[in-house]
Amino acid sequence: MAEVAELVGVSIVRQGKELLADIDWTIDESDRWVVIGPNGAGKTTLLQVLGAQLYPSNGMVDLLGEIVGATDVFEIRPRIGMTSAALAERVPKSERVADVVVSAAYAVLGRWREDYDELDHDRARELLAQVGVAELADRTFGTLSEGERKRVMVARALMSDPELLLLDEPAAGLDVAGRETLVATLARLAEDPMAPAQVLVTHHVEEIPPGITHALLLREGRIVAHGPLRETLTDANLSETFGITLQVSESGGRWTVRAGGSSAFRRR
Repeated sequence: MAEVAELVGVSIVRQGKELLADIDWTIDESDRWVVIGPNGAGKTTLLQVLGAQLYPSNGMVDLLGEIVGATDVFEIRPRIGMTSAALAERVPKSERVADVVVSAAYAVLGRWREDYDELDHDRARELLAQVGVAELADRTFGTLSEGERKRVMVARALMSDPELLLLDEPAAGLDVAGRETLVATLARLAEDPMAPAQVLVTHHVEEIPPGITHALLLREGRIVAHGPLRETLTDANLSETFGITLQVSESGGRWTVRAGGSSAFRRR
């Protein structure tokens, strides 16, 4: 199995604060990971490392066979697809949805003078159909609901045929209907053997789509546990991660969690 990413002893220190500490993690091409942790755990920072957006203060990051720091990151970044709220905020509200997607081929936001051929436009529309929003192609981005925008941004992240797909809290801010629609879209993507390796960041186990294979639990910049999903997403590990007694359960490939009692979990 080919490795897509390998992190060895990775730490990120900013202004004297350790945001990530001693991260060892390997992602294979068939893996679908979920990263879970409370606010401030370092989840987004970890995703920025995987997206070649941050250099490690210590340790080694191998992305797609290239060592970060020894390779031009502009050669690596086009091979990685990413969605995030921050990226969506930068999309011009007047941009046609089809152009939001197709412009990812040049790694730009907003159409300028790039020249796209019919294959590019066809692929953009196919990807919009794949995530279930083909009818939105000629709408402007600013007229979409939050759930529609999320799915358009997933299509955009796939436009460059990436080898690694990073999804930073894609369901944040959605109502139940929007969340469930998006989770169904992400499940189809996770279960597609031709799709790239994926890393999904979330606070909520309810947002884990069927098809996710592995979990990494993060607290205060350190890994609590990581490995195959069902072995890792346990009561003990989640309680350690969030600092409160929790009970987790699975039904039909979906997960739920609730407080396990009135007494708070005490970290040692």
